[in-house]
Amino acid sequence: MDDKTKVDPEQNNEPQKEQQGEPGQEIKPAGKYIRMKPFAFIMMIIVLILATSGVTIFALTFGEEKVVEVRTPTHSEFQKLFNAYDEISKGYYKDIDTNALVNGAVDGMISALGDPYSDYMNKEEATQFNESISSSFQGIGAEIQEKDGHIVVVSPIKNSPAEKAGVKTNDIIKTVDGKSLDGMTASAAVLLIRGEKGSSVTLEIQRGGADKLITMKITRDEIPVETVYATMEKDKIAHIQITSFSDNTYKELLSALDEMEGKGMKGLVIDVRQNPGGLVNSVEDIASLFVKTGEPIVQFEDRNGKKEVVTAKSGRKVKVPVTVLIDGGSASASEILAGALRESANVKLVGEKSFGKGTMQTAANLPDGSNLKITIAKWLTPDGNWIHEKGIQPDYKVNYPSYASLPYLSPDKALKEGSLSDQVKAAEKMLKAVGYNPGKADGLYDASTTVAVEQFQKDHKLKVTGVLKGDTTYALMEELRLKIKKDDPQLKKAMEIVKTEIK
Repeated sequence: MDDKTKVDPEQNNEPQKEQQGEPGQEIKPAGKYIRMKPFAFIMMIIVLILATSGVTIFALTFGEEKVVEVRTPTHSEFQKLFNAYDEISKGYYKDIDTNALVNGAVDGMISALGDPYSDYMNKEEATQFNESISSSFQGIGAEIQEKDGHIVVVSPIKNSPAEKAGVKTNDIIKTVDGKSLDGMTASAAVLLIRGEKGSSVTLEIQRGGADKLITMKITRDEIPVETVYATMEKDKIAHIQITSFSDNTYKELLSALDEMEGKGMKGLVIDVRQNPGGLVNSVEDIASLFVKTGEPIVQFEDRNGKKEVVTAKSGRKVKVPVTVLIDGGSASASEILAGALRESANVKLVGEKSFGKGTMQTAANLPDGSNLKITIAKWLTPDGNWIHEKGIQPDYKVNYPSYASLPYLSPDKALKEGSLSDQVKAAEKMLKAVGYNPGKADGLYDASTTVAVEQFQKDHKLKVTGVLKGDTTYALMEELRLKIKKDDPQLKKAMEIVKTEIK
């Protein structure tokens, strides 16, 4: 053994660690000692004591009230941030909120990524986020995201107040109770939109680039996080809707399949319309029910181009013919499922082009209770297609009926004979769609419109006034929603395709 690495037998028998030096300095190995005469050694100690005392006196005399430890930042690029903080701390004309500054700095870094799916949530926002993935929460029930400085609806949750009020995919929420959301993060917007059951919130919404905003007053409610709904349609074709992918979705789907198989299921339509996505492991388990064991479900690609291919697991398999319904509200995990089933199981897609979100995020809880969500990878379909901002085109394109896109009617505004507006025109089209004759849909509330409204009120046991307001307006919009659900040309087409494949 070399003498330089020997352990001194009179010292602790643990090897000495290297001494730490400043960047660029030589680090001297342990075990080397400077030998000097006793007098010289004592004089050096005295000098060190005096020097240390002088530095301390100087710091206490001319420095600030606190002695600050000076150290080199781990990341030198953050020195600018420290300098800015120091300038604000000593020069700003008001007392500062340190937590607000730190949160703002982290939020600014995330915003600088230019990625609408990466987000920083302070402690309050993170608490709201965690509640949203629990069994239920209170609010209006709509999935939103920040896009190009605006808060955009990805999709309303099934049977939620937002869906019943007429909130639609791609609506831009401009204000909440009069407060502008422009430039706000999605997490901050959620704090304004959510609230206690029974309370109301007023949204101003921009739809389809129109200059005129739609005003909606929505009563908040309990939003249960139930994600699977199953019904048996005619010809023993099951219709199973998946509204999001959560921890329990796979188990919910297995139960639904058991129920449908018990009723003699011969075919299946999987419906992920208006499904904004969710947990990746949930959709991987679900896709494995339909894709042959070992076949690819999805690929993940990191920033270095390294790919990880996820393949279908063994176990239970669905053996009846299947189609999948998609639309503009089908995003992320919904698109993973649609891409996997089409490319690895030859399942046909029906409906409209999907949303187009081809990235995956992970969330990390920080020590103070805040949360950092960042995009960590692209995801690709089994054939290697990246659908980000492009979406997935269905094999069979089927549009919703025109009356499904009619604008929201404000229940607070009375429409009556003599009124002339776009709202009247929309109301006339709604009446006609649900089986009443208001005359020509020209935006003029005339005698024919009054008669149609009176008949509608009689049929729905409402006070007969001939005026469209309040409960009458709500009832008309609900009747239209039920008609859209009943007619559903996309579901009918999907069932037609399944029927041809049943042996």
